[in-house]
Amino acid sequence: MLLWVLALLILCGFLWNYKGQLKIADITDKYIFITGCDTGFGNLAARTFDKKGFRVIAACLTEAGSTALKANSSERLHTVLLDVTDPENVKSTAQWVKNQVGRKGLWGLINNAGILGVLAPTDWLTVEHYREPVEVNLFGLISVTLNMLPLVKKAHGRVINVSSIGGRLAFGGGGYTPSKYAVEGFNDSLRRDMKAFGVHVSCIEPGLFKTGLSDPVKTAEKKLAIWKHLSPDIKQQYGEGYIEKSLDKLKGTTSFVNVDLSLVVECMDHALTSLFPKTRYTVGKDAKTFWIPLSHMPAVLQDFLLLKQKVELANPKAV
Repeated sequence: MLLWVLALLILCGFLWNYKGQLKIADITDKYIFITGCDTGFGNLAARTFDKKGFRVIAACLTEAGSTALKANSSERLHTVLLDVTDPENVKSTAQWVKNQVGRKGLWGLINNAGILGVLAPTDWLTVEHYREPVEVNLFGLISVTLNMLPLVKKAHGRVINVSSIGGRLAFGGGGYTPSKYAVEGFNDSLRRDMKAFGVHVSCIEPGLFKTGLSDPVKTAEKKLAIWKHLSPDIKQQYGEGYIEKSLDKLKGTTSFVNVDLSLVVECMDHALTSLFPKTRYTVGKDAKTFWIPLSHMPAVLQDFLLLKQKVELANPKAV
């Protein structure tokens, strides 16, 4: 009996793996739109899918980013300047894309644009520190999706939302993790709403990757700028060496940082081309072995492990 069960499990595993390898027939006539293509995941994705034969429309925030991308791509690739937080810019871009794709519609929408904002203790921050990441990471993503959705429905295509392990577990104060938690919720409701239209919606959850988004120097500079304007009471509570000690703690986590950005692009590729795309893609060794497993653990264990990575306050009773 045990052997039959084992054989059945092996067969199910084989069929599941085979199912994941089935691909769509032709990509050369399919349009995809990617946001945040100046650098990082979006830039690599645009160049990769261009080489594969997709008709890529890459949205960049800056003229410099657009020029550099076009210099490293084929003539098939088109770029457009897009600020996802500007509703009129998003609306006019969607109309331009509609004219480009015509009756074919838009096979893939990859919502990749995002910012980290400020990562700092909550009591250091103002609501404005939260607003910027939420505007870009959440409302910008929703705005682009709603404007492009009729074109994706026409093609019975794919929507791919780039979230983060920060959407599954809050690792620091600031607007980044709330925005990513909200992206996860939007992604789930969108996936269910679009199922009847034959549109697949996937969510990619990268761990810690070495990109401009996660530059520790820039993160420290933002913290220092806020520190200078904190009240004497808060400075006394945290201590003058708090930021330096935080940087020292970060140095101990460098082994967890992933450097191969293609891991994320491979997940985008599967979500675009597989006949059976996954609902979620967890990317990076840290995400798979630490962050996502920890997100399923009791809160008391989460708090214990994450608080161990925080700097001890100089005088928390000075309130």
